[in-house]
Parts: sequence; structure tokens; C-alpha cells
Amino acid sequence: MEGLSWNAAAMATGSFKSLVRAPPQLSMAVSDYSAVTWSRSGGSHSIRAAIAAEKMPRAPLLGWNLPDVWRPRPNLPPCPALPERNLAVEPIAAVIDGKAIAQEIRGEIAGEVSRMRDAVGKVPGLAVVLVGARKDSETYVRSKKKACEEVGIKSLGIDLPEESTEDEVLRAVMMFNDDPSVHGVLVQLPLPQHICEEKILNAVSIDKDVDGFHPLNIGRLAMQGREPLFVPCTPKGCIELLIRSGIDMMGKRAVVIGRSNIVGAPAAMLLQRHNATVTIVHSYTKNAEDITREADIVISAVGVANLVRGDWLKPGAVVIDVGINPVEDPNSKRGYRLVGDVCYEEASRIVSAITPVPGGVGPMTIAMLLSNTLESAKRAYGLT
Repeated sequence: MEGLSWNAAAMATGSFKSLVRAPPQLSMAVSDYSAVTWSRSGGSHSIRAAIAAEKMPRAPLLGWNLPDVWRPRPNLPPCPALPERNLAVEPIAAVIDGKAIAQEIRGEIAGEVSRMRDAVGKVPGLAVVLVGARKDSETYVRSKKKACEEVGIKSLGIDLPEESTEDEVLRAVMMFNDDPSVHGVLVQLPLPQHICEEKILNAVSIDKDVDGFHPLNIGRLAMQGREPLFVPCTPKGCIELLIRSGIDMMGKRAVVIGRSNIVGAPAAMLLQRHNATVTIVHSYTKNAEDITREADIVISAVGVANLVRGDWLKPGAVVIDVGINPVEDPNSKRGYRLVGDVCYEEASRIVSAITPVPGGVGPMTIAMLLSNTLESAKRAYGLT
């Protein structure tokens, strides 16, 4: 092992736990289980024989906590590339309009908030904790506050400086946990690097965990016969899109591309609850395109622009594209445009229905946040 980086050497000797502590200047590119390359600005080291299949150390019961690293497919033409086979001349897919469906849901929420005010003289309250001054986070928080105002939900918030300590953030969370007028507490992610995200999120009261990330909520979602207090907003939005578009999930083959705690894993759990047969595809999956091509329903949530091409999709499938990825576009005033994980121009000529990007899943995420806040308030006030 002489000459290897400490991470690669640890992997070769079986100390896989060290992978989660890789220094930020290192990145890992994974081609298969028998070849791992750690790259550094000054060069790279490759170890192959040491962890070849017959020499790999015995896996721990819970597996190795390896990161998902998605790599572009080699020699792939830019999207769209429209081969003649299996493609219609014009798009044939119905557009699942997330913006319109989200607006419909907001109208329903506004009506219920009005009835709550008439019944008990109170309205739901949503509090947001923002740490730092990231422009994207500030934009997201403003959009959430505006959405609250539109449906009559009280919006509260606290903005903390970037250098805030973990204890200061925890105190802000606990303040809202203890406020009876607050029914949802949301910590805007990402947090600064010096703050433990897991510790902060776990501090949110499970009764106010409108993001649905509390381990007990995820555990209840995973177990048959149990009901979580809240379902994570983006996966919940994906399923609402399918339901409100009249797409039956029972008995269908579904593939979820990506297995994050925020989207992929809970989306797979929700599909199982609707009695779909679910496969999760991740960066270690072999023949991912072949597996995806068997799916009646595809939910993609990996954050890689145009990863899923037309040759990944079965004719007549339904596609929910969660990805929102900027790509260079000299014709745009901003110099870029937003695209999904799925090459829309190719997919729309093959599948039966697809969400656009933008205007698909994105508006549903905020609508589901409002929905979760309303449900929390109804529980607090004993309303049905």
C-alpha cells in the first residue's frame, strides 16, 4: 500500500468507514467494485488488484457507505440527438403540468385555511431558519414566504449570520419548537460547513417536521401499516402528480433513479405503498439503461443534466423528472437554461407523459410544504 493516499489504502485494507471522512480536496471516481481511483490535484493513485472481487474484505452488515458518483456516458452526442428508430417525428407525450396542479392544490389549501380561521380563530404558522446569505437559499426562502401569504399561512423566520455557532442555530430551532403558533419548522439547507446538518435537523420537533426528514417520519414511511406524520415534500409532490394525472401505480414496474434521503429513497417507499414493483437505480448499478427501459414509471432525481436519454425509456412510459440542472446556453439572457435529468426532446417522442423542467416537480415541492403545514395545524387544533 506504499504510496497510496490514506483513503485508498484504508479501502484496500477493509477500513471502509474512512470513506465518509475523505478530505474535501479528494474526489472519488468509481467505475466498478474492483477499481477505485482517488484523484488529487497533483495526480492520482489507482488500486485494482487489492480489492478485486476475490480479495475484497467481507462487507459489514449495513454495507459500505460509499458516495454515489454519476459520470457522463462516454461519446454521447448532445441532447437532443434524434435517431429515427422508435421516435415519433413530433412529441407525443402529454405534459404533466406541475405548475397548474400546484396552483390547484394551493387553492384547496387557501380554502381550508379560511375555514380554520372561521372555526378556531387561528391559522397555520410556518417558521424558516436561514443561516448565512447564499443567494439561492435567500431566493427559496422568499418564495416560501410568498406562497404562505397567498394561502393565508402565517410566515415567520429568523436569519442568522454565516458564522453562527451550532448552539445558536439549535436555540433558534428550539424557540420555534416551543411556539404554539408555529406548526412547521424548516431549516433551509445547505448549512455552513462548520454546522452539523444531521444534529440540527434532528432537533426539529417531529410534530413540526414539515420537511419530513426526521428519522422517525422516514421510519414510519418505510414500515407497512404505519403512518408518518409528514411525507418529504418533493417525493410527495411526485406522487400527487401521478395521482392527479390519473396514472395508476398498482402493479406497475417503477424505476427510481437516485437514492438520496431527500427524494430517491422516500419516493421509492411511496411507490411501494401504491403497490408498484420498485427498482432503485444508482451510480453502482450495472446496465442502468436496460433496467430503466423496463419501467412503466420513471422518477429521476440525481441532478445530472440529460443523463436519461431516449434509449433508456420504454414507449408509453410515464416520466417524473425531479432534476433541475443549469446548462450553458448563449441564446439565453442569463447565459444558461435549466434542464432536467431526462433529455426532454428525446423522451417526449417516446413516452406517454412527462413533467417539464422547469414547471414540473418544482412548484409541487412548495405546494406540499404548505400542505404539510396545514395538516400539522389541523392536528394541533383537533380539526379533520
